[in-house]
Amino acid sequence: MTSPAGRAAFDVLGPSTAARPIVGHVPHSSVHIPPGERGGILLDDAALAAELLRLTDFHTDRQFAWIRDLGGTLLVNRVSRLVVDPERFPDDAREPMAGVGQGAVYTRTADGDPLRAFDADERARLMTRWYEPYHAALEGLVAATIDEFGACLLLDAHSFATIPLPSEPDQDPARPDVCLGTDPFHTPRALVAGLAAALAEEGLAVAVNRPFSGSLVPLRWYGVDPRVRSIMLEVRRGTYMDERTGEPLAGFEAAAGRLRRAVARAIEV
Repeated sequence: MTSPAGRAAFDVLGPSTAARPIVGHVPHSSVHIPPGERGGILLDDAALAAELLRLTDFHTDRQFAWIRDLGGTLLVNRVSRLVVDPERFPDDAREPMAGVGQGAVYTRTADGDPLRAFDADERARLMTRWYEPYHAALEGLVAATIDEFGACLLLDAHSFATIPLPSEPDQDPARPDVCLGTDPFHTPRALVAGLAAALAEEGLAVAVNRPFSGSLVPLRWYGVDPRVRSIMLEVRRGTYMDERTGEPLAGFEAAAGRLRRAVARAIEV
């Protein structure tokens, strides 16, 4: 899919080695706001840049690029979550973050200030234009993987701020290096235990469902089909980037390598 300006709205990147039943999902790495969507955001340019710095999972497209080396296919969102957030439930009634104005279409900043005016017709347009094609692509990847292999492991890739944002439910300042988010139906306990142990062997402090919980599963299979397994990997940004500027640290590649080795061991690739 391409945006009106011709820029890809998302990329589907195939495996760089023999294919395995793995789909990597990187929804929040982009700061791109298509020109046609900028007018709906109330922030001036300086405030928008600051909000993007706080909410973007910078460099996660690079940090998790190795999923392709494990035989996985990678879906990377190339549009900022401030346009739509594909990680959220489409129905605000089911989405906890809608309570702070950060459902699929954000109306509030991390501080609770107005981001865009709520308009039901505009929300529907944004969902049709950006959310639905993205999820159709994700569903297609998972379906194709199940058709080929009989199962699919979805690796849901994110990062999080070292200091909790005001909009986040978990305000505990003692944050781990890596958070593993799980779903009670779609995340096997053995996978959680194996991945937590492998990450610890790499010297990383790990927590399960803290400060974030859950892991994305397309609604077609959500809660009904155990062939889709899913686990969320959230990496604390201070382990790989300068959170004041968004620039990667000198040890970025080494940090990505630790993640790769741990995941490879946990899923026995």
